[in-house]
Amino acid sequence: MKHAILLVALAAAPVRADAPTRLLPGPKTVAWGYYDASTAPALRVRSGDTVEVQTLITSSPTRLEKAGLPPADVEPALREIHDKVTNKGPGGHILTGPILVEGAEPGDVLEVRIKAIRLAIPYAYNAFGPGRGFLPEEFPYARMKIVPLDGQRMVARFAEGIEVPLRPFFGSIGVAPPEVSGRISSAPPWIHGGNLDNKELVAGTVLFLPVHARGALLLVGDGHAGQGNGEVDITALETSLVGTFELRVRKDLHLRWPRAETPTHLITMGLHEDLTEATRMAVREMIDLLTTTRGLSRDDAYMLTSVAVDLAITQLVDGTKGVHALLPKAVFVGRRR
Repeated sequence: MKHAILLVALAAAPVRADAPTRLLPGPKTVAWGYYDASTAPALRVRSGDTVEVQTLITSSPTRLEKAGLPPADVEPALREIHDKVTNKGPGGHILTGPILVEGAEPGDVLEVRIKAIRLAIPYAYNAFGPGRGFLPEEFPYARMKIVPLDGQRMVARFAEGIEVPLRPFFGSIGVAPPEVSGRISSAPPWIHGGNLDNKELVAGTVLFLPVHARGALLLVGDGHAGQGNGEVDITALETSLVGTFELRVRKDLHLRWPRAETPTHLITMGLHEDLTEATRMAVREMIDLLTTTRGLSRDDAYMLTSVAVDLAITQLVDGTKGVHALLPKAVFVGRRR
């Protein structure tokens, strides 16, 4: 496997090299709140290269400090980006990238192998605000809670006597949408992936993203130290993460929607404003996966989905709701898993 060596300074223009290092977040290497095919790449790699990407917590320094975080604990890069970046919105996520993968063309699939994820800071936050979340009428005010993270024991100390196991993943991993779409918000997920908020996308998982623009233009952000399915108050354990990704262009795959594969499960996804329609999409995608990659008839695929697939609500709070279908690979006895 060939690795990409790149040292990206905060203000560096896109360059390429031959050994993996970090793509750091800075004013010139982030897209704040949007996915857009016209965004200039922060990094160029070849198919098969490995990159390490550092992301930033989705919050402002002021908001974190008002919640009780000591000013010295706010990351300098977060302060610099909030001070210097004016090209932002309509969403709120600070996304690192984009990463241009040479050879990726519309109609291809970008295979994102999530090799490793580690905590970048020893804290996270959870928050809700008026008019947001799944129960806005019951919580019409704002609250934010700073939550210490124990990276040795991999738990969040949520409160006295309450520890939440850490399972870090990136809430947002996506490529550019079709050029005709222009700039789209980082908040709702779509055909490009983006803010999927899928807690299964941990280290060891492979995410398959349909490519819509030349070079794919991958963006990564919205680090979560952990999350419950649903993400009901609109945030998880929001934090900064460092991820290592192997990126491969797949010209042999042609997908309409993102899919994923863990060491133990095959995953399809449904994304729609209506939860029932999102569920139908996840089921249809699973049937399609089974017929096109496992050789099942549509009837058998539908039946297997009923007897072996679990449906889970990914998230309910991003406008476009998410449902994912999980099929254990262990059912394929004597077949390729």
